[in-house]
Amino acid sequence: MTGRMWVRQVIAGAALAAVLPLAGCTDEINSAVEKADGVAGKAGACTEALGIATSFNPESLDPQQVREQAEEKAKRLQELGNNAADANVRETLLTMADGYVELERKQAEGLGNLTDWVRRNTENIERLRQVCL
Repeated sequence: MTGRMWVRQVIAGAALAAVLPLAGCTDEINSAVEKADGVAGKAGACTEALGIATSFNPESLDPQQVREQAEEKAKRLQELGNNAADANVRETLLTMADGYVELERKQAEGLGNLTDWVRRNTENIERLRQVCL
């Protein structure tokens, strides 16, 4: 065996020795990446949902505007809920979306009493804050 061949084999062996331990870590690395993606996804969904809910004041809008905005907010909350990996976040977002659908329906039917809806929405926002911690 020539000196060059021996050097190549040593380098190849060293490279293989460096890579082999990493091969066993692949599952751990993938799991960590998935967890990080889940946390980022949860944080993003929570932040957006809180923004949706806290930026809506139906008492300052006419009934048509309430219906339109409630419909938009319900659709977006449903999208966020359907894409949420965390079951508690998903359930809370879908409950909030249902609340906006209910508000939209009540406005369409001329049942304009917003007090109960505002109270339930406030409770839903608090529940969302808790599951997002």
